[in-house]
Amino acid sequence: MLKLSKKAEYALMAAKYMALKNSSGFSTAKEISESYQIPYQLVAKVLQSMVKSELALSAKGVNGGFSLAKNPVEISVIDIIKSVESNYKLVDCLQSDSSLEDCSHLDCCKIRDPLIEIQRKIDKVFSETTLVQIL
Repeated sequence: MLKLSKKAEYALMAAKYMALKNSSGFSTAKEISESYQIPYQLVAKVLQSMVKSELALSAKGVNGGFSLAKNPVEISVIDIIKSVESNYKLVDCLQSDSSLEDCSHLDCCKIRDPLIEIQRKIDKVFSETTLVQIL
């Protein structure tokens, strides 16, 4: 079954929360985790990854927290996913760190080329879909 990782799912949820709250300043990891009933530690890690990828800003202090670093219309779904998952590909042989020699079925594989095309289409949809479209 094709599905996004929990980290990618939580990153999309956090980005949506921050986009909706953007005008009111910073959001905390606790707010986001409580709002969506998801684990605080995972939300905090996802937010740190988003900061590292320059999709979010962080501020310390009483009024601190996290906010989006860009306008939601400028942030694509693929940007959010890649901020927490460097390799979200369909199958292992499409991963950027994978070697074709690692595959024991390469000589008889009939699905790799069609999956490459499917991956391109998924990437295109994720690239063309912005955060503002999933609000």
